[in-house]
Amino acid sequence: MKSVALDEIASLDRYADLRDSYRDAVVRHKRNRRIAIGDNVTIVFEDRETLRFQIQEMCWIERISEPGRVQSEIDIYNELLPGDNELSATLFIEITDSPSIPSELDRLIGIDEQVTLALGSSEIQARFDAKQLDEERICAVQYIRFPLDAEQARRLEDPDCPASLRIDHPNYRHAATLPEPLRRSLCIDLAGGPEPLLDLCPEDAMGRSEDAVLEETATLRVLRPARPRGPGHVVIEPVDPRAALLDAEPAALAEILEAVRRAAADVVRDHGRCRVVTEAGPGTDPPRWHVQASGRLPERP
Repeated sequence: MKSVALDEIASLDRYADLRDSYRDAVVRHKRNRRIAIGDNVTIVFEDRETLRFQIQEMCWIERISEPGRVQSEIDIYNELLPGDNELSATLFIEITDSPSIPSELDRLIGIDEQVTLALGSSEIQARFDAKQLDEERICAVQYIRFPLDAEQARRLEDPDCPASLRIDHPNYRHAATLPEPLRRSLCIDLAGGPEPLLDLCPEDAMGRSEDAVLEETATLRVLRPARPRGPGHVVIEPVDPRAALLDAEPAALAEILEAVRRAAADVVRDHGRCRVVTEAGPGTDPPRWHVQASGRLPERP
């Protein structure tokens, strides 16, 4: 997975304008990447967007703006990115009774050898970060990785192949089936990672970007804007700029609206809600249909 680069991190002033939108997008994104295993362990799988958000938040909270210091934060979090044919995650041991935390953590010493990803009959043991391991104590936050071979990656992509996460520690035995949205998200990781949830690039970097063509036929093209208005934002437009909405041929209009429907379904699947915007009338040609996520959710990432 490609590392996060300095020119992908917004300045403090720019991030101030985008923070709420980006935070909402990351909340929705993480919802499909979080899984509970029993009552006290949660695993959140990391990718470029979850880590870019952490970099942005660290710079925001600590008021870090000098490029060298920003790069230092980037270097730290890039170490958590999954490598080729690998999944990366953060494991949280969640104990709500404060006085019990030390003793409960002590009971889980050795958990680093007992976490596996099961894909049918194949089991992949989690690799814990050696720098965090101690024979006498355990940290409540652990960074883990699952290396997959080609056959295991194929099994993850196969919805008919059972997939689960398991912990088989003497003091904590639990398992959880991977939900379908999580599996889809992890398959995207193995394919190189997700598209940016929101364009946070500084203005000079944004100026070098171009719309990405996702689909094109003789009638229409589907674009991912270089400067998206929000998560999941795509644009559907007719190839012929003279094909105004109010006098478009029925067959062409039907093809365009079917593309809008598919795009909307994708946004609803990934983000929960969607809005479609277009305009008609003098001064609005050529017509463009904007499809993007909408609505704010109260959860916190």
